[in-house]
Amino acid sequence: MGGEEGASTSSIKTNPKLTLLPLIALIFYEVSGGPFGIEDSVRAGGGPLLSLLGFMVFPLFWSIPEALITAELATSFPENGGYVIWISSAFGPFWGFQEGFWKWFSGVMDNALYPVLFLDYLKHSFPIFNTMIARIPAFLGITISLTYLNYRGLHIVGVSAVSLAGFSLLPFLVMGVISIPRIKPKQWLVVDFNKVDWRGYFNSMFWNLNYWDKASTLAGEVENPSKTFPKALLGAVVLVVCSYLIPLLAGTGTLNSPSSEWTDGYFSDVGMLIGGLWLKWWIQAAAAMSNLGLFEAEMSADAFQLLGMSEMGMLPAIFASRSKYGTPTFSILCSATGVIFLSWMSFQEILEFLNFLYSIGMLLEFAAFIKLRIKKPDLHRPYRVPLETFGVTMLCLPPALLLVLVMCLASATTFIVSGIVIIIGILMYPVLVHAKDRKWTQFDDIEQLVVPLDNLDTPRPKQEVSDEASVSLLPDLTSPGINQEVSETSPDATQN
Repeated sequence: MGGEEGASTSSIKTNPKLTLLPLIALIFYEVSGGPFGIEDSVRAGGGPLLSLLGFMVFPLFWSIPEALITAELATSFPENGGYVIWISSAFGPFWGFQEGFWKWFSGVMDNALYPVLFLDYLKHSFPIFNTMIARIPAFLGITISLTYLNYRGLHIVGVSAVSLAGFSLLPFLVMGVISIPRIKPKQWLVVDFNKVDWRGYFNSMFWNLNYWDKASTLAGEVENPSKTFPKALLGAVVLVVCSYLIPLLAGTGTLNSPSSEWTDGYFSDVGMLIGGLWLKWWIQAAAAMSNLGLFEAEMSADAFQLLGMSEMGMLPAIFASRSKYGTPTFSILCSATGVIFLSWMSFQEILEFLNFLYSIGMLLEFAAFIKLRIKKPDLHRPYRVPLETFGVTMLCLPPALLLVLVMCLASATTFIVSGIVIIIGILMYPVLVHAKDRKWTQFDDIEQLVVPLDNLDTPRPKQEVSDEASVSLLPDLTSPGINQEVSETSPDATQN
């Protein structure tokens, strides 16, 4: 590990940072990736009406508040730890570690869905992928290939995501244009409440509109995050909502298909009925490419989250070791291993489990956001949600209620599995503290900024700040003396 780091120090320093367009593409793929997988919302909603209303209304009180909160906290703490740093600053390192463990586990479960969805779209044209003898080697091949691409560098992943997003969304734009003369608006109003599966409906809506905070784990890799993040999040919100509504309006307005036919992969049949065989094949190819982009974005976020936790001293130093391409090698391997082990679960099982764990983590994030407004009013916030404490509390209330609703609708199995994951996280923290105290493994990395696992407020070494927002992290994690020094070198550090 040390040799690899030492030999590649110069290449890591010159590794390109993420700019606006690649960051929008990565956020888009962390949240959405296109309309693939939203078909089930029509089936669960008993028709088009609830599905269309959901993708119009849910972003207003879920996606936009989460994106705003992410923009404020990610620019205030522009480090790869993301939400782990937010929670640690508000509630201490124990809860920061729990947040990181829940979110990482949820992210790996989410990533296990994408190779499965990739094969589900292909099986409509290649039935052999219905058989395990073909699915297993195909799944392993996809996972290994995409893991290697992730290893080759975040900049490559970001540029690839831009190309994949364009290719994945273009057929639906074409489908929307072709369908205009055939659309019957009254079909959008169809709903059969006797067929509504509320648990499936809310899980589908929630899954297709969450993970806005994931981009925060890449904050340390973004060029000028204080300006880039808010713009990227706004662009991604518009892109995600349009990518859902355009194909849904086209498909449900043109076709009179029963809601039971709207299952994963059905958009390829919609393309066939609206445009012909060529559009069906294009949508299948776009679905395949989209799921590759989703995999890449999720794995990048999960791996850099582990890297950030290692830089904070919460995980052994090996998790922060970087390849010559600047990517966290061991963290990527851990995430890829988790994907392979979780791949045996069904789509709906994975969806419900990851939603439950994600909900717990998001409730903690909302609480941290409000507490930091109260506890650290002078925290340097390059972007600030234009509301006072009462206003941001009201902003967090609707999405918090949605999170509680999603958790209440979970099955008994989900409660048991999630409970086991939570217990594992609680037990892991003292084990890691003990391992650090006994020096069983190395936690300190001389090239990284490390915060002791058992004391987040221990003074940190002074570092060169490459972005004006970076100074915000230092006052939170340093002693009063160093805090004063930072304030003197950055007059804006105490302004909101």
